[in-house]
This record gives sequence, structure tokens and C-alpha cells, in this order.
Amino acid sequence: MAGSPAETPLVPPPRRVATPTMLAYGFGAAAYGVKDFCFITFLLLFYNQVVGLPSAEVGFVIMCALLLDAFVDPAIGMLSDRTRSRWGRRHPWMYAAAAPIALGWLLLWNPPAWSHAGLLGWLFCTAVLVRTAVSAFEVPSQALTPELSSGYEERTRIMAYRYLFGWGGGMAMLVLSYAWFLAEGPGRPHGQFDRAGYPAFALGGAVLMVVAILVSALGTHREIRHLPPVRVERQPLRRSLAELFETLRNPAFLMLMGAGLCYFTAQGISFSMSNYLYAHVWRFDSTAFELLGGTLFLGVLLAFVLAPRLARRLGKPGAATLALVLAVLLLTAPYLLRLGGAFPAPGSPWLLPLLFAIFTVNATFAVSSTMLGASMLADVVEHSEVTTGRRSEGVFFAGFFFVQKCSSGLGIFLTGLILSLTGFPDGAAPGTVPTLVVDRFTLLFCCVYLSLAGTAAFFYRRFPFGKAEHAARLAQLGARAD
Repeated sequence: MAGSPAETPLVPPPRRVATPTMLAYGFGAAAYGVKDFCFITFLLLFYNQVVGLPSAEVGFVIMCALLLDAFVDPAIGMLSDRTRSRWGRRHPWMYAAAAPIALGWLLLWNPPAWSHAGLLGWLFCTAVLVRTAVSAFEVPSQALTPELSSGYEERTRIMAYRYLFGWGGGMAMLVLSYAWFLAEGPGRPHGQFDRAGYPAFALGGAVLMVVAILVSALGTHREIRHLPPVRVERQPLRRSLAELFETLRNPAFLMLMGAGLCYFTAQGISFSMSNYLYAHVWRFDSTAFELLGGTLFLGVLLAFVLAPRLARRLGKPGAATLALVLAVLLLTAPYLLRLGGAFPAPGSPWLLPLLFAIFTVNATFAVSSTMLGASMLADVVEHSEVTTGRRSEGVFFAGFFFVQKCSSGLGIFLTGLILSLTGFPDGAAPGTVPTLVVDRFTLLFCCVYLSLAGTAAFFYRRFPFGKAEHAARLAQLGARAD
């Protein structure tokens, strides 16, 4: 199907994108950062420990909601690629997503006083609404990355901004959650376990996401005239589906999806377990929770500086592999050392400084690896265009976004299983869980995390091309255009 008449692609120039545009574009990722942080960190906790539903059932329902994304995300990506409007292919979707995201978010965190089965149904429906609305913004928004510039290193810079704000949004919500919305108070020694704080938590998250979406859409609106003028013609659904499956069979894309599926699921387990680990393993108090967000965001800032430099020195595949291996070892080290009696115990003055230093460096390498993975995905667009004659940014980033959302769905599901298998009690207050249960829980977490993240590093290392091959493809596509 190379050179299909249904589309007339044009490779964007390898230009450096202006900083104001980069700031606006990156800021849009804060919406996904807020959603992802809250989904992974609080959703299981809220419906299990606060609402009172069994952890395994909550995890299973959230995973079932994820299954619909297997159809929704590629459909949005394909429709975005084929959208025709005076606002281009991406911006109509970005603007339209704001209101549904806010509505779904408020409903998700304010369930009615229904029966056990009714609450599980409410969770399923509202989770699907939120996920679909977020996809309608994030998939077209991410698809702008390869359209803004074809520069090999510039795409890493673009993704660095996007991940900076994505993590920044999540960390801002973390700080607001522990310091304000879910802060401890009289009769509330652990605010995250108290339902009274969640209505304000939901409203604050909705406002942050809507602001990020509108600022990003408006701030990048002037770029529409610079985007590749892809001419899209109507064609039968059967042919569109055939082109979709042809695109998704790209070997470089499949390699990145394998890495993403494994690592983002491992990350999902880590995030969804974080409140359990912080409260029951390390016995964090309110001050520690408030400091945590700043500690992790410092790691993101360091990744913003480090990732482009690692890519220039080692190439994207090598840099992503190294960063991921270091991140995995750093995250699991404190828990394994604790099990061996070689790490400061809760109450020690050395615990928080050492733990937060490790968390900072871990975040630096973990975010660097995901930045580089997303930058490699942008380069897959031209890799596919050489063989198919189509620019399919929306389809590729829909696949990547689906894998990212697996981190919350599969991660929460596996966390629910780990809690159930280790006999972790529902509604347990910190300090009341037997040490043997905490140890089993910690060890099983480390084993699952190491296995998944190690497999992800293997896939990153096998990514099939680098800067020289990308430059050769750009030259080939430029010659076709002439």
C-alpha cells in the first residue's frame, strides 16, 4: 500500500520549536499526569480501604475497564489521523476533551451509596468515561510530537518538556493531596483513608486537568499552519482497518510496545502499591508525605537535563536501556536491603534522607528512560512512512498511550492480587499489619517488579535503528517529495 492515494504526507522540517510553544505543548501533559497519578496511587486505595470493596474485585473491575481501551485508543488515533478541519487533525479533539474529562473525574471520586455490585458497576462506568475522555485529548496531543519537527535530537527535547510537565502535574497533585485535600487533621491521623477529603480532591484534579488541556490547545493553536498538510480522502472502513493493522505490524513499533507494556505495568504496580509501602513499610508521617512530591519532582528536573545528553552520547536505545536498568535496581534496593536487615528502620534519623536520595536518583533514571522511549516512537513514524506511504502519528501514539494506561489497569489488578495472595487485611491502619505479612508483600512486589522491568530493558536494547538510519530515511522521504 505504499504511496496510497488516500493520503499525501509531507515530512516536517527538522526545525527547533520555539520555547513558548514547547512550554504550552508540554503543559498539556499535566492533565495526564494528574489522572495517572491519582488512578495509580489512590483509586485502588479509595475503593478498597475507604469505600470498603475487596482489593481483588476492585483491581479486576479496573482491568476490565482497560480492555475497552484496546478498541477505543486505536480508533481515536485513526480518526485523528483522518480528521479534516480548519483546525487541523489534532486540535478539534484536544478542545473537545476538556468537559467530558472533568465530568467523569467528579463522578469517579463521588460514588453513590449503592450496593456492593452497584458500586463495582459505578467504578467500571466512570473509569471507562475518564479513560476515553483522556484518550481523546492525549492521543492527538502526543501525535503532534513528530509533526512539530523531524529532528532526531529535537524530538527528545520535545518529549523532555512533555514528561517534565506530565510528572510535574502528578507531583503537584501529590503535594496538594497530602498537604491539603487529604491532609491529616483532628480525628484524621491518615487523611488518605478518610472519605471526607475526596470531594475536594476530585474537584481540584478536575480543575487542574481542564486548565492544562485548554492552555496547551490554545498555546499550540498557532502551530497548525506549520504542521504537515496531509490530504485525507474518504475510503471504505474495510480499507481503513487494513491500513491500521498494516501500520501496527511495524517491527520497531512492536519492540517499543513490548518494552512499554512491561515497564509501565511494573511502574503501575509500584505506584498503586506506594501508599501501602509508604504507610506500612516505612511508616511515613504527614511531613514525609508532603516532602515526597518535591523529592520525586527533583528527579524529574534532573531527567529533563540528563535524558537529551544521554541520548547524544549513547544513542536513544542504549541510553534508554542503561537508564531503565539503573532505575530498577535503585527502586528495589531499599526494600531488599530492609528484608536483609541492612537498611535503617522506621524511626531512624537516617531513614528519610537515605530513602529520599535513592528515590530522587531512581526518578531521574526512570523518567529518562520513558522520555527516550517516547522519542524513539516519534522516529518510528518515518520508519513506517517509508514502507506504507502514510504518516500515522495518531495510530502509533494511540498504541503507546494504550500501553501507558495498562500501567494503571494491569498494575492495579496485579497489586490487588499481591495484596490478596499475601493476606494483607482490608482497611488496616498503619502499624497493625503483622510483620510477616508486610515482608511477604514486599518480597512479592520486588520479584514481580524486577521481572517486568528487566524484560522491558531487553526490548529497549533490541530497538532496530538509531540516528544514522533516521537521517537516511528523512533523505529518502525528502527525495520522494521532490
